[in-house]
Amino acid sequence: MNQLLDGQPAAPPHFTEKQGQYLAFIWAYSQINERPPAERDLQRYFGVTPPSVHQMVLSLERAGLIRRKPGVARSIELLVSNNCLPTLQPNQLVKSSVQRY
Repeated sequence: MNQLLDGQPAAPPHFTEKQGQYLAFIWAYSQINERPPAERDLQRYFGVTPPSVHQMVLSLERAGLIRRKPGVARSIELLVSNNCLPTLQPNQLVKSSVQRY
């Protein structure tokens, strides 16, 4: 089924390493929780700001890697096969040298 009309296999999707990690997280989260993650779930896992997550989601959508339904929460749908996804790496938060009080 994953072939072009001339019988040749379709090319694998192209995405960056970071995009691949987001896609792998979306897939893993959906498998475990039986629903897609919210942007807040992505934010917590990757330790980034809400605007960073939102920009990544928009980027994934523009690249044709995910689809969302406007106005519907937790509507992220992967458009790539899980066989094409990298292994989800453990989150490694960046440690700051700045002390927090």
